[in-house]
Order: sequence, then C-alpha cells, then structure tokens
Amino acid sequence: MNGSPGFNTRAIHAGQDPDPATGDVVVPLHLATTFKQDGVGGLRGGYEYARSANPTRTALQEALAALEQGRTGLAFASGLAAEDTLLRTVCEPGSHVVLGGDAYGGTFRLISKVASRWGVEHTPADLNDVDALRAAIRPSTRVIWCETPTNPLLNIADIALLAEVAHDVGALLVVDNTFASPYLQRPLTLGADVVVHSTTKYLGGHSDVVGGALVVGDDDELAERLAFHQNAMGAVSGPLADWLVLRGIKTLGVRMDRHQANAAGVAEFLLGHPAVASVRYPGLPDHPGHDIAAKQMSGFGGMLSFRLADGEDAALRVCERAQVFTLAESLGGVESLIEHPARMTHASAAGSPLEVPADLVRLSVGIEDAEDLIADLDQALA
Repeated sequence: MNGSPGFNTRAIHAGQDPDPATGDVVVPLHLATTFKQDGVGGLRGGYEYARSANPTRTALQEALAALEQGRTGLAFASGLAAEDTLLRTVCEPGSHVVLGGDAYGGTFRLISKVASRWGVEHTPADLNDVDALRAAIRPSTRVIWCETPTNPLLNIADIALLAEVAHDVGALLVVDNTFASPYLQRPLTLGADVVVHSTTKYLGGHSDVVGGALVVGDDDELAERLAFHQNAMGAVSGPLADWLVLRGIKTLGVRMDRHQANAAGVAEFLLGHPAVASVRYPGLPDHPGHDIAAKQMSGFGGMLSFRLADGEDAALRVCERAQVFTLAESLGGVESLIEHPARMTHASAAGSPLEVPADLVRLSVGIEDAEDLIADLDQALA
C-alpha cells in the first residue's frame, strides 16, 4: 500500500493482498505441515515446516505489525505462550521484572509460579507512582511489565512516562494492549519496546479462537531473538487460529466503536444505581486515569468493572441473575460477558499483593442493543 493508510484500511489489507495464483481476496487457510523444496535447501517463499513458518501465519503477523505500527509481529498459541516466550528471551536466572500492581491473574501466575522456578524474580509496583516504581527497580531489572487499561480494575498507566523510566535503567517496557486493542492505543508509538496481545480477545472478537501475539518496534535484534525462540520453543499459533484472527481484525474498528459506545452507556447507568458503590471505567471524568487515557487513547474501550455496596454476596448474585450478560470468563467478543474476578479470572492472585476486591464485578460489554444490556443489569441488581 502507498502512503500512510488509515487504521481500517490497514486492518483489511495489510498482509492480505489477493492470492496471486487465484485472486482470492481472503487469505487462504494453509493447513500443510511441510512444503516442497526446489532442491535441497531451495525453499519457496522461505517455507519448509509449518512450526517455523506458515503462509497464513505470515499474513497475520504482517497485519499485527501494521496495526500496532511496529516492524515485526509474531503469533503464538495463546497470550500466555507469547508472554512466556518473551520472558525466556529477555530474562535469565537472576533477572528481575517489575510487574504492575494490578495485572492479569494469568500473567502474575506465569511470573510468580513458573518463571520464578528458573530464577526470575519480580516486584509488584504501582505504575502510577513514579517514586514507587523507581524504588522497585533493581540493577537486575530487565522488564517493566505494564497493562493499560488493567484487568480487572481498569487502571491507566502513562506509557510515555514508563518508557522513559525503563530506558533510563536499560530495561524494556512491555505493554499488554489487550484491553484497548490497537484501534484505541498503540504503545510502540509512545515509547514501548514490545506490545503483548491475547488475540483471543478483541482482535479475534468472536469467542471462537485462542491466540497470542508480540509486536516489536524498530529493535530488529530483539525481534530476531524473539522469532528464534518462537520457532525453538514451538508455541506457535495454528493456521486455523491465524485465519480466524485475520477475519476478526477486518471488523475490529467498527466493533470497537460499538463496544465502547455501549460501555459508556452501561457505565453511566451503573454510576447512578443505588446498589453500586463505585464504577471503574476510564471514560468517566472522575476516573483517576481519565486524563491520561484521553491523551494516549482514541477511545475508552468496552471493559468496565464495578463494586457492590452490599459486598461479595451481592456481587455473586448479580453475576448469577444476569441473562443477556453471559456468566463466563474471557472478554472482547461480540457477546456481553459478566464475571466475578476474585473467584474466576483472578483466583490465582488470592492472598497476594495483586488480590482483587471480593465485591468486584467485571463486564465485557458486547455489541448488542445498549438498552437490552442496561435492562438486564437493572433486573440483576434489583
């Protein structure tokens, strides 16, 4: 493509040129595990074995890089597979990671219970407190790990400021951009070194695929090391998953517009409900990270959480009474989901500094009619 096409144009065309043999406007699903060579070592397009490279995965990786305005995209079997490959590439025994104090439970479990077994240490820190962040950094710190917005408290971190702090000490800033999606936020343009995604969520968008991704900016040496470990460790995405994520990416922009319009309406409703003690949504003017979110994002997303005035039992009742909102883990699909983080997605953080409040309910607001979503929450809260 010539010039600098807009986001939706990139989502539909980047890495997805019509097939030269057939003119197919949809990237083919390449299921082959091996590829004919034109003589020993004579690879066609660089393909020899599907763990190392697959044409459908290549298309997805090019699309991911284009959406995040990075140089290299890498696709994995899950978001945690992407995170594990990243940690094993940039850390070694004795390395240290500063982890945001409100991180996804699976990320915390991977770092605290898996990476720790091969000598990687970590310190949780409030990424909105620069003094606390600097105090958590050690000479061995290799990574500052950030989510923004966070899961499940929807906290916002200043990516540009974190990048400055990380680079001052020779560390990488890794940003999990799953909640925002590249439609609303592009951390690499703000100074981050690597972006992480669970492509299961908004990029796939239809609750029918599990996948993950890493996108690197202009650090070709880091990208090369990550690509080596992607192949050597083998936690790659399969071609059907690649194809489904590519399909989802094409409508990411229009879906996100609807997700965040609905979420804003739901947040306003919850804010005025007497059973609700507080609402966590970056689009609300009184959210503590609202100004930063408005600066570094082009919208506020489709995720929100709220706390119940009557505590944990009330939170559980709301989850159980919801009808249009489906009680289920995960997020980012076209359907609305409701969950109790303390007992579901973040149960692994119980008893740790990352433990979430027991009276918290998290919503992934889908693209249904907003009035039906609000009516469902109204009856669930009654």
